[in-house]
Formats: sequence, structure tokens, C-alpha cells
Amino acid sequence: MFSRIDCRTKLAAWRQPRAILWATVGVVALGFLIALEIAARRYGGVPGPMVTQVREVIFAPKPGPLYAGMALMMVALTWRQRFIAAGAAIGIDVVFVLVRWAVDAKTPDGHFFGNGALWVMLGCAVIAVTRRTGRDRVLLLKAVGLGLLLVAGRKTGDTWLLITAKTRPEVLDPYLATADHALGNPSWLAGRILEATGPIGTHLLDLVYAQLAVAAVVVALYQLRNVAAERRFPSHHLVRTFLVIGLLGPAIYMVFPVVGPIFAYGPGTSGTGGVQWAVADLWPHTPPPITAPHPVPYDGTTPRNCMPSLHTAWAVAIFIHSRKGPRVLRYAGTFWLIATLGATLGFGYHYGVDLVAGVVFALTIEAALRSQERGWDRSGIQLVAYGVTVFGALLVCYRYLPMEMATHPWVFGPLLVLALASVIYGYVRTTRLWVPKAAPVRQPEPQLELV
Repeated sequence: MFSRIDCRTKLAAWRQPRAILWATVGVVALGFLIALEIAARRYGGVPGPMVTQVREVIFAPKPGPLYAGMALMMVALTWRQRFIAAGAAIGIDVVFVLVRWAVDAKTPDGHFFGNGALWVMLGCAVIAVTRRTGRDRVLLLKAVGLGLLLVAGRKTGDTWLLITAKTRPEVLDPYLATADHALGNPSWLAGRILEATGPIGTHLLDLVYAQLAVAAVVVALYQLRNVAAERRFPSHHLVRTFLVIGLLGPAIYMVFPVVGPIFAYGPGTSGTGGVQWAVADLWPHTPPPITAPHPVPYDGTTPRNCMPSLHTAWAVAIFIHSRKGPRVLRYAGTFWLIATLGATLGFGYHYGVDLVAGVVFALTIEAALRSQERGWDRSGIQLVAYGVTVFGALLVCYRYLPMEMATHPWVFGPLLVLALASVIYGYVRTTRLWVPKAAPVRQPEPQLELV
């Protein structure tokens, strides 16, 4: 009798809308990962994100994402548990390194450690299921899931980029290069400025560009610093925005495949080897001529990952989420945003119009996630709808009106800036209205004494 009642109680809980929603999300996510696994093997002949993750239990992985994921997982642990987890990860890695050294195992890209972090996260998942109950179990499983999601997101992104290169043989760079005349070809200008700064500026921006994920983890750790004490995760934080941007952005790559100025109009990133696929060897000294654009073929290995600029979108997300931190974090978020914009243009990875689309893309996703957190209302729906409309209008203009944009820069240039400014203003104005205002404390009225 007791087991029947217990089963009915569990069934009723699963029928709740929230449980059904998360079950649906889990099924969709699993199907998506399986589809990526099949696509990776079909188009590239390489394992997809799921198989790669399983292999890294034994084989040498990239250590950065795994240790960053473990750091996020440890927000749900006490300080004593954090030291134990970190020590266990380092100890496991030492054993793996010694075994690889003893058997003279070859490792890709010189990666020797990182398995320890993955083992610790999997071990914490086992502990949560077998040793924790109630809210403690849910909290630790959420933390483990957050850490593994960060790692899986990186691998999913790599598979997406492979698919874009294999399934989109032609790129639309001439369209963006032509439309970019409306903004004065900022990538060509930034490329010459960066070239003039010498190795110091190049190394600094390269460090900022390559370590964007580190900045994100720092901001996320600050936002999640009270998880262990409060025994709950905040309803909205940077990792959510990062994952959604990384999930939706590559879908736009499939619609608008672009490789970037240094590949389409320059030597590529490895010297003169990319010139054979380039439209012309012009970047960064000679702006491209204004001619009627058309799709051009490109190789099957370079990712079509320019439209929109996800580096810009992620840097914008870091900037937004660092606003409520201490002064040093706010300054760091501002610096990372400015340096990322300079790097994306100066290295020739993006056109100026990519950055405009990337900012609109990030603000729209952030607005949608914040609206979902606080409950959808008229202001949230209007803000998200406006962002989607502006983003769609940008893509349409880049694809079908590039000649008009190039031949009338004094019209379309200000219009692009105005569209970007309107989305920024709408986001700032609307989100400020969402901030609860502290009500003034009502002072008690003085009592009159009868004499």
C-alpha cells in the first residue's frame, strides 16, 4: 500500500508543469547532442561532443575548460570540500601524467593533464546521488551539471564550427565587405593601427581574445559566490547567457556563412597559405573596392563563424554582468569589452557590421533571459521583439542592400549606429524599470501628551 502511494506521489510531481518542462528540455538536448554526434562523423569523420567527453575520462583533454568547469561546480561546496576536491583533481592528474610519461604516450597539442577535474566532477555527481538527499542533492547535481555544461558547450561549439565549414562551401564575405563601407571599413583601420603598435599591442589583444572564457568564469564565480551559504543558485547569472549565446549563434552561421577579412581578403592566420582562397590580398592596407557582391567558394576547414560576432556578444554579456560587482570587476569588464572589440577588428576576424549584429544579438538574449527570470510582461516582450526585429533587419540589409549601403555611407552609417543605439537605450531603460525601488521608511507620528 505504501509503495503505491509513493509511486502516485512521484507521478503527480512529474506531472507538474516545471518538471515536464525540464524533462522536455532534457530530451531535446539529448536529441540535439546525438544529431551533432552523427553530423560530426558524417561530415568530418571525427567524434562529436558526447564521444569526446567520454574519451576524456582516460585520454588527455584540454585542461582549461575542465578546470574552469570544476571551479564553477565548487561554488556549491564548503571551503573544506573545495580544498579536498582541488587536491583530489591535482593528485589524479599527477598519476595520469606519470603513467603517460612511463608508457611514452603521445598526447595531442601537448596536453598532459585535465582528467582529474573531470573525475572529480563525476565523483561529485555519484556522491550527490548516493550520499546526499533533498535540497543538498539537488544543489550538488545542479553544480555538477553547470560545470559539465560549460565543458560540453565548448565541445558542441567546436562541432558546430566543423559543420559550418563542411556544409557551406560558399561564403558571403563580399556582401559584408561591401556593407562595411557604410561604417568606413573599421577592420581595415583597426588592422593598420594594431600593426603600428608592434608586438606589445598584438600580444595584449591576443591574450584578451584567447582568454575570454577566463574572464567569464571570474565574473560567474563572483555571481555564484554565495551559493554554498544560501543553498540555492541565483535565478539568473552569466553562465546561462553564455550558453544560450553559444547555442543560438552557430545557427545564424548556417544562414549567413562568413569567414572574416583576414581569410577572405588577406593571407589567413598562417601566413600566405590562405591567399589561394581569398577574393583578393587586400587586408589591412587596401579597402576592398565597391563592386556588386556575390557568394565565393572557400575551403572546407575554415569555420564560417563571423555573423554575428559571438566574441563581441560574450564580451557584452561579461560587461553587463560585471556592473553589479565591485569597482575592480566593473573596470575589468569594461576593459575586456573594449579590448575584445579591438581584437576582433584588429586581427581581421570580423567586419564592423558583425560587431553591430553581435551587440544586438547579446542584448536581445540577455533581455529574454531576464524576462523569463522575472516573468514575462509587456515591457519584456516589447524589448525582445524589438531586438529580434532589429537583428533581422540588419541581416536583411547586409544580404540584399550592401551596394546601397556602400554607395550611400552617410545615410546607412548613421542608420546602423542609430539602430544599435536604440537597442542599447531600450535595454538600459527597460531593465532599470525592472529594478525594485526601495520604499521610504514611514516615520511614526509623534504622540501628543495630555497635560
